Order: sequence, then C-alpha cells, then structure tokens
Amino acid sequence: MHKIPVTIITGFLGAGKTTLIRQLLQNPEGRRIAVLVNEFGEVGIDGDLLRSCQVCDEDGEAIAPETNILELTNGCLCCTVQEEFLPTMQQLMTRRDQIDCIVIETSGLALPKPLVQAFRWPEIRTAATVDSVITLVDCEALAAGDLVGDLPALEAQRQADDSLDHETPLEELFEDQLNCADLVLLTKVDKVSESDRTRIETWLTQQLPHSVKVLGLAGGEGSSPVSPNLLLGFNSAVEDNLDSRPSHHDHEHDHDHDDDIIAIPIVLDQSFDPKALVKRLETLAATHEIYRIKGFVDVPNKAMRLVVHGVGQRFDSFFDRAWQPSEPRQTRLVVIGKDLDEEVIRAAIAA
Repeated sequence: MHKIPVTIITGFLGAGKTTLIRQLLQNPEGRRIAVLVNEFGEVGIDGDLLRSCQVCDEDGEAIAPETNILELTNGCLCCTVQEEFLPTMQQLMTRRDQIDCIVIETSGLALPKPLVQAFRWPEIRTAATVDSVITLVDCEALAAGDLVGDLPALEAQRQADDSLDHETPLEELFEDQLNCADLVLLTKVDKVSESDRTRIETWLTQQLPHSVKVLGLAGGEGSSPVSPNLLLGFNSAVEDNLDSRPSHHDHEHDHDHDDDIIAIPIVLDQSFDPKALVKRLETLAATHEIYRIKGFVDVPNKAMRLVVHGVGQRFDSFFDRAWQPSEPRQTRLVVIGKDLDEEVIRAAIAA
C-alpha cells in the first residue's frame, strides 16, 4: 500500500500554526485529513480551538472533529515520541483507508528534526512519509524585535565573529525550524510596514536554500485562506534527506530544552472583564519573561467564550463560540515563559 503523506507544521510561538490548520480543516477540498496536535502545557488550548472548527459533510451535518483529530498533551513532541507518538501513529495506520494525509502541529518549543527522524523507524517507515516541513514565521514579531531580537544586528554579529557560540536556545530553535523547512510562511505581513516586510523577507531568503520559498500571508479578518494545494503534495520524503537540513543538535544523541522554560496552567472559577484582564496580562508580561499567554475566559453576562492570545505584550481576543451546557464556565489560561514563579503568576491573574 502507498505511504500516507505527513505534513509537519512548525514555527515559533504565536506564529499562527493553529489558525493555518483550522483553515485547512475548513477548506480540505475533498481530502480526508487527520490532525495530530501537540500541546505544551496541561490545558489543551490549541486542541480545543481545533475541535471547535466544524467540518460538514454533504448533508450539511457537522462531523464530530474528535473522529479525525488526535491530541497529545504531555509536552514537547520531539521529547515524547517514544512514549506516545509511535502508538498514535500506529493507531492512525489502522485507519489508513479513511485518511488521505496527516498534518502534525508541533509545539512552539519543539525541534522539528527529531520528529522527522522518527519516520525512519521500521514501525512507521513502511506506512508513512514526511511530505514536507512548513515553517511559520511571525513577521510582526520580527519587525518589533520580539523573541529573537534584532535580526539584521544578530546576523551582522555572527558574520563578524566565526567563533560566536552563545546563541540562546530560542534563537537556535528558530534557526533549526528554518533549516528544516520546505516552505516558509511569513504571517501577519499586513501588520507591518512595506519596508519592514521587505527587510524581513530579504533576510529570511538569505538564510534559506534557493529551493525554499518565502510566502507572505495576511492575518486579518477576511483574509483569504491558504489553498491546500500549496501546503500538501510536496513529495519531499524529508526523512530520506535530513543530511541537507542542518541542526544545532545534529551531534547530540538527545536534546534538552531550556529547563527554565515552563508552561503554567491557570484554571479559575472566575469571570473577568476583557479589557481589565488584558491590561493585567500586559502588566504581567512587562514584568516577567513571558513568551506567550493563551486561553479561554469567562466573561460576565456573555453567553459566548472569549479567546485570549498574547505574544510578548501584544494581545488579541475574540468570542469563538457559546459555552456548552456540559462544560464548566471557567477561565483557563496557559502562561509560557522562563524563570516563572507559578504562585506569583496565578495570584497576579486572579487578584
């Protein structure tokens, strides 16, 4: 039987991976897609967002997304593949007659190459192949110097000092994600100036092989979804040409993420005024090394659930759906950052 093609969606925190996969599920163009979501944290925020995306059959009846979405919630995928990834893939293989392709969303803190290497395992190699690795990059964050700092200055410093070897783990992760890519999607280009977009696209192009293209995507309401024909069908067999995709961790048998980077789940039986909560979260992000805050919020006298998403000190919020009768109206957030005190973070949000 043919190998099932697998597309790996990787990218930095807040780059838009979940939004891209949501669009893919809403516009599959006849493809039967299985989605494997990896979530950093104990609260499956991204998985819940994906499950709220309704995919309808020909009769217009909603198909329960749980039937084709598998979610892992025990940490970084590249660190847990031997515990959960293999049995999950084996389960999918038993349903291969119901699946046209598989899409894997990695954690924002996951290295892509160890995941690709798992497709060399005998238990997987004969049944699945990595069709492509697609890396998402947040243009607005780069323009503001967030997360990876001033990219032109960083590149100039590296060019001036060949012995430089003190990049932060986040910078190394960013480079590894670029090095492993078959396609780079530069998201939120509508939120930066034309000169900033040109500067960032030029810099990214210089870091990539000529065969890897950079495509700019807008992120605003009403923007056109990406066609599945652009994302699927590369036929790259990535697992067979990993030597051409260098990584900072190529000479390590195992890798460890920065142990100081943690995800703190916050679950509160408490409702919040959206503006007041966002202001509180902005203050929290300004006084602590927080990379991302995301989650659902219970708003007083509102029948719908509020989604809050922050990267650095940039926060967005929107109402995504009505609270279900069977679910508790709780505020559930995940705070991802470095050197965080869980009690201090929890108290600051709940105060």
